[in-house]
Order: sequence, then structure tokens, then C-alpha cells
Amino acid sequence: MDFDFTEDQNSLRDAVRRYVDKDYGFEQRRAIVKAGGFSRQVWEGLAGLGLTALAVPEAHGGLGFGPAEAMVVMEELGRGLVMEPFAQGGLVAPAVLSRAGKDVQADWLPRIAGGDALVVLAHQERRARYRLEICDTLATADHHLIGAKSLVPAGDVADAFIVPARADNAGRGIALYLVKKDAPGMTVRGYALHDGSRAAELTFDRTPATRLVSPGLGLDVLEHAVDIAIAAQAAEAVGVMDRYVALTADYLNTRKQFGVAIASFQALRHRMADIKMQLELARSMSYFATLKLNEPAEARRRAVSQAKVQLGRSMRFVGQECTQLHGGIGVTDEYIGSHYFKRLTVMEMQYGDTLHHLGEVSARMQDTAGVFA
Repeated sequence: MDFDFTEDQNSLRDAVRRYVDKDYGFEQRRAIVKAGGFSRQVWEGLAGLGLTALAVPEAHGGLGFGPAEAMVVMEELGRGLVMEPFAQGGLVAPAVLSRAGKDVQADWLPRIAGGDALVVLAHQERRARYRLEICDTLATADHHLIGAKSLVPAGDVADAFIVPARADNAGRGIALYLVKKDAPGMTVRGYALHDGSRAAELTFDRTPATRLVSPGLGLDVLEHAVDIAIAAQAAEAVGVMDRYVALTADYLNTRKQFGVAIASFQALRHRMADIKMQLELARSMSYFATLKLNEPAEARRRAVSQAKVQLGRSMRFVGQECTQLHGGIGVTDEYIGSHYFKRLTVMEMQYGDTLHHLGEVSARMQDTAGVFA
């Protein structure tokens, strides 16, 4: 199998890397964190590169690219620790809205492609504990929502939300709805996450909404959307770890003890070899998840969970080891390494932690115990 990237994909990677290196340096990022953790100017910059149009169909002003191009972009955004929720607004939202009616598509997809609208998925609930089929938010027969959602990415700055809710008039199956940010009856409480990015709690009190996907298809579309988010996050994590490993290698080659660089110490070289191995395991599973995104649901869901398990293990190992190899400087806020560690720590908990996805993998391998899977 050919894993080489095409010329267009490499050009896309180079363009994103140049933008991140020029306009999203460490000091710029720290300023964004102090200002709240989201920059509309950065979002417009991503739109200027054409990234917000990446996954939007060509019929609605987008580029119509696929998962491989999204993976390339996410790796580079991970290298730069970009906090703006590109995966949510640029990949997940177009995938869901493309399943909606023609009027909704015509209204929202061109605005997403142009960077004029940020639409994010608001699916997580406190009782669900990562399980997508558990949904306590209700939708009345006239499409008004009652309930709450937690940890909504950039929820207090988004323009609209994709919200799963149980439809009273359809056997309480899960449907997907679009809620605008200024909809009456909705309360938004924003806050900062550990890595400096933003999230919000949403409360709906008979909030009017537009149905995107019917209850018969809602859960399937939601699962696909979350799988896209996980695959994107896997690629982002590879970018984060790749940059943190390179940063650690530079530090070991610079820091001296007993008159020599500590990179010459055999014990530290062995630890770096273990770190590199975990990084490459994560990279291969990121590719695997991306390549499986267009497979049937059962194969796709298992592949994505397998990737999340490996990524969770790799993120924890690489983050902890690289931080330890830096010594005390590795945990200071003034040093960029600590921010890579924070980002890896947060990502391990999003869209299901390692233990949750290990259970998902196990449940999908009961017939073969994984031997012939």
C-alpha cells in the first residue's frame, strides 16, 4: 500500500506550516490564551488559507477534499498548538450539515466555507459518560429543545450548534438539530480548559431549533461525526507529539552535564528510542483511522476506537517522558513544552478516554477475540 502523500497534499501541508510558523508563534498563542482562548482573527486566517472550505462540497463553495487532506492539516495545526476548533467547525459541521435538507445546506455550508460561521457539535451530557446513545435532551413535536450539553468546544463564541436530542414524536429516537447562538431560551456559560482553549455549558429551555437529521438516522450520523472528530484529533495528536519529541531532542543535545551533552547518556538515548516508537505507533494508527472513515459503520467504529486506544497510550507516554527529560523547566508556563503536555492531557479525555475505547474495541471483537480481525 502506498502511503506517500500527493504533490497537492504536500503543498497543503507546507502552506499550513508556513502560516502556523509565521502567525501562530508561542507568544501569539499565549496572548490568545490570556484574551480568552479563541481568536476570531485566527479563524479568519484559517479561512483565508481555504481550510474552512476543505470539507465543504464544491456545490456549496467548498473544495470537497477528503479525510487524507484533513489529516495533513490537523497534523500541522497540532504542531503549532492551534486552539481554534478547526476539526469541529471545518470538518465535523460540514459532514453533518451535508446530510440536512437543501435549504439548510444552502444557508450554512457557503458561510462555513467562507469562514463566516463557526458551527460546533454540542453532544456531550453529564450522564452519558462518552456513550452517544445516552441522550436526555428532549425535542418537542414543534422542535423546541429542553435539556443541557457540556464541554461544547468554543461554545461561547460559536455561531450555531448541532445538538442531538430525543424526539417525542418519533419513539424518542435521537435526532439532530441546529440551534443558533441567539436563540431564545438558551443559556451559555463559557470557561477555559486546562490547555487554554475554550468550552461552554449550554442549557435549553424550550429553545427553538431546526431539525437536520430525522430520529431514524440521527444516531448513525452522530456516530460518524464523532468518528471524524476522533480521526482528526488523532492526526492533531501526532503533530503535537512530533513537535514535542523534536523539542526534547534539541534540549538533550543542548543541555550539558559533566562537560558533555546529556543526549550522549545511554539511559536517555534508550528513553528517547521508546518515545520515538510510541510516536510512530500513534502515527500508523492515525493513518489507519483516517483510511477507515469511509468504511461501513461497524468497521469504521472499531478502527477509530482502536486508534483512540493507541493514541491515548502514546499521548500519555510521550507527554510524560518528554516532560521528565526536560527536568524542572518542562513544567513551567513560560516554556512551550509544558503546553504540549497540557494539550496531550486534554486530548486523551476528549471523545472518550482510553479505557472507554478499550471497552469499545473489546465489545466489537467478541467473536474472534481480535485474533483474526
